[in-house]
Amino acid sequence: MATAELPLAGVRVLDLTRALAGPFCTMILADMGADVIKVEPLGGDMIRNWGPFDRGTSAYYLSGNRNKRGIAINFRDPRAVELLREMARACDVIAENFRPGAMESMGLDYEMLREQNPRLIYAGITGFGRTGPAGQRPGFDQIAQGYSGLMSVTGSEASGPLRVGVAIGDQTAGMWCAIGVLAALNERQRTGRGQRVETSLLGGLIGLLSVQGQRYLSLGEVPKLSGNTHPVISPYGVFQAADGPLNIAPATTEMWQKLCALLGLGHLVEDPRFATNAARIERRDELKDLIEERLKTGTREAWTRVLIEADIPAGPINNLADVFNDAQVQHNGFVEEIEHPELGTLRQVGSPVRLEAMDGVSIRKAPPLLGQHTFEVLREYGYSQHEIDALAAEGAIAQASAGAAA
Repeated sequence: MATAELPLAGVRVLDLTRALAGPFCTMILADMGADVIKVEPLGGDMIRNWGPFDRGTSAYYLSGNRNKRGIAINFRDPRAVELLREMARACDVIAENFRPGAMESMGLDYEMLREQNPRLIYAGITGFGRTGPAGQRPGFDQIAQGYSGLMSVTGSEASGPLRVGVAIGDQTAGMWCAIGVLAALNERQRTGRGQRVETSLLGGLIGLLSVQGQRYLSLGEVPKLSGNTHPVISPYGVFQAADGPLNIAPATTEMWQKLCALLGLGHLVEDPRFATNAARIERRDELKDLIEERLKTGTREAWTRVLIEADIPAGPINNLADVFNDAQVQHNGFVEEIEHPELGTLRQVGSPVRLEAMDGVSIRKAPPLLGQHTFEVLREYGYSQHEIDALAAEGAIAQASAGAAA
């Protein structure tokens, strides 16, 4: 598909982010058609060193950098930093996730760049916010998961607090930031002016606390660990069948009544111990035992089929091999293929957003090699080949080898 047909075609993003939160934000913008230029130090984004590795290439790096072009510069060389200033003058968005103060120390602060380019949208992600008593702390996903309270409502009494199994703090901050950039681009259509967009790992996770946060703010309740059961609905969660666990989610009174009838537990509907959702929450462990006594007479697959036929939401707890071999996942096209200059055909999880303009395809470029597009990009930003060759010869910039970048 031609990039010109995509929703963010023509939007130029200077991506100074590293690791995961910032790159996840800019990857979302790139999926929508923005021209994202990933700027890396000569040694590469730190995430390139995080395993596991696919023939020497970090799977972590591959997961967060599709649809971008990449350049490599020496951040300690004043000429390279001046190059970034020149690019920022011609860009729509600049994205960074350095510790507060780092951009200012490089002479890339918001006030200066805004003066040179009033239309610039300056997107920043920090760990805890740009100011305040924790503002200078570095942002790491697991620290934010604990600090935000998310870990305090994840896990069971037996396990204690648990982190979510992906870097949800990083990725959530990236998504919030991308939403903010889209809003700022829309406002710029009316005003002609850019603005600063900010979020943090802490703020992104607090923004997801939903009913758990509202329970405290409205009622003063401090939610406890509830394991794999829903915090305010019962029965709802993980139940054991004869061959292992499955999820069952009878969220309405009608579904609860259907479940009782299907399991031969119809007498529980009128039992005062379980007659209301509040009562069922009080006796959730006792109720779970009664339900599992019946479920253990059949397999997960059999019960899932029976429950779904009765319009009771239910489903398996898949591992990732199950997920990527699932017929529905394959039907939805969540995995796409792209040619990588070193790895050949590369399978990746694509964007879950479906837009007519994307024509069912979200991945158009493989994650770039370190410095793969340095010369190409600088030529587009007005640098002559003589200037580019001189910067490369003196170590201010770097280009991937011709064979690898081809």
